[in-house]
Amino acid sequence: MQAIALSVYSKPDEGGAVHICNLYTVRLSAAEVAAHFRVPNPMQSNAPEEVYPGTPGMVVTENEGVRELRSMVWGFPLRLKGMKPEAKPKPVNNIADLAKGMWIGLARKPQWRCLIPVTGFAEAEGEKGRMTRTWFSLKDQPVFAWAGLWRISDEWGPVYSGVMTDANEAIQPVHNRMPVLLHADEYEQWLHGSLDDALAFQKRTFPPELVTMERTSELWAKKKTAPEAPLLL
Repeated sequence: MQAIALSVYSKPDEGGAVHICNLYTVRLSAAEVAAHFRVPNPMQSNAPEEVYPGTPGMVVTENEGVRELRSMVWGFPLRLKGMKPEAKPKPVNNIADLAKGMWIGLARKPQWRCLIPVTGFAEAEGEKGRMTRTWFSLKDQPVFAWAGLWRISDEWGPVYSGVMTDANEAIQPVHNRMPVLLHADEYEQWLHGSLDDALAFQKRTFPPELVTMERTSELWAKKKTAPEAPLLL
C-alpha cells in the first residue's frame, strides 16, 4: 500500500511567532484513509511528505453523492496590492472567519466544502531559531477530519484551505488558535449542512478532553530554505 504523509508548515515571522496552525501529518495508506472517509475509489497522490502552502495536499470532496480522495494545492491564491504582474500569488491556507471576505460565498454552497484528513497537527514552541514541534492528536482516533473549503482557481487549479477557530483548553498552553475538528458522525453535516451549520462548527469549542499533547525535541524548521509565510484571512 502507498503511504500518505502530509505535513503543513508555517514560517515564523521576524519576531519568532507562528500565528496559525500550519503543520499536520497523515501517516496512513491511501486505502486506510479512504476506508475511514468512505471513499470507494482512492486515487494515487503526488503530495510530498511535507506539504507547504502552495504545494499539493490531500482532501476529501463529494461529487454527486460519492466521496473522492483528491490531490489539490494547499492555499487559495491571492494577489496583494502592489505585487508585480509576474509575481506568484500568496497562498491563503487558513480561514479565520467563514462569514467574511473570500469565504462566505463558498461556505454557503456545500459542494465547496471538504474534509482534510489528519492524524496529528503541531504548533511551534520555544525561542526563536530553536523552536520545536508540539503535536496534538485525538484520543483513540487514528485519523480525523479538519473542516475545509475548496475551489477551482485559474492559477493553480483545485485549491483548499482549512477553517480555524479559538483554541480549547488543551491547545491554549501552546497557541490561541486551532483547526476546526470534526467527529466522524459530523462529516455529513459539514459537507451537506446549511451555512448556519458551518458557522456553528467554527464557533463551537471542541472537547478538550479528547485532545492529547506531545512535546518533542524535533526542530520546527527542518529545511535550510524555509517557505514563504502563509496568510490567514
